[in-house]
Amino acid sequence: MAFLWLLPCLAFLGTAHGCGLPAIQPAISGYARIVNGETAVPGSWPWQVSLQDNTGFHFCGGSLISENWVVTAAHCGVSTSHRVVLGEFNQRSPAEDVQVLQIAKVFKNRKFSGVSLKNDITLLKLATPANTTDRVSPVCLPTATDDFPGGLTCVTTGWGLTNPSAQNTPDQLQQVALPLLTNRQCRRYWGNIPDVMICAGAAGASSCMGDSGGPLVCQKDGAWTLVGIVSWGSSTCSPSTPGVYTRVTKLRAWIDQTIVAD
Repeated sequence: MAFLWLLPCLAFLGTAHGCGLPAIQPAISGYARIVNGETAVPGSWPWQVSLQDNTGFHFCGGSLISENWVVTAAHCGVSTSHRVVLGEFNQRSPAEDVQVLQIAKVFKNRKFSGVSLKNDITLLKLATPANTTDRVSPVCLPTATDDFPGGLTCVTTGWGLTNPSAQNTPDQLQQVALPLLTNRQCRRYWGNIPDVMICAGAAGASSCMGDSGGPLVCQKDGAWTLVGIVSWGSSTCSPSTPGVYTRVTKLRAWIDQTIVAD
């Protein structure tokens, strides 16, 4: 699956921002649902995308990987009628300088299974390029051979439910630090976990509904790298059960093939 011409970052060219390097630094407790998480520093996760319908309802997250491309989960069911919102922190604030972009094309992985949620990844081609600002810049992509070991502390972000029984999602972007699990460890909770998935959590925090499609990022060589895409987990968002994420290293070749072919 590995390609020799792997693009190390798909970063914006000709800008001061490299991928995975927020202009506004995040502050993370404990390295600290998004059950049992905390409110993020505004602008500190500049690749975080809110996917919204035409009423402004947030239904999934995503990650900006270049000025023209966003990655999210296939199970989010994104279409070209939806919109990509960048630079958002407080979804109820009309004062934020957000970028609302249309989607030109949707590339759902053809091997995605709605039953097993294997290959839970979709690429979105933006109709117009995103503009780099202090609050909008891309995350790095890992290479196909990168290794992110169990026990590594990573961070997931989103506007998903902070309480699975709550009626409304939080207005402000939430973050939580989670340890990665090996797939062997994860199988104790979920049985068969294929290599195209990676688990994190079971340490007092969890992703929850509304976080789907959003990023799980780990630091590599000082830059935040997209290791996972929020996919599935406990129906009650149990903070003692790991969440399951699409493993980006296993789908890096597909990402490159899709982008180059378009």
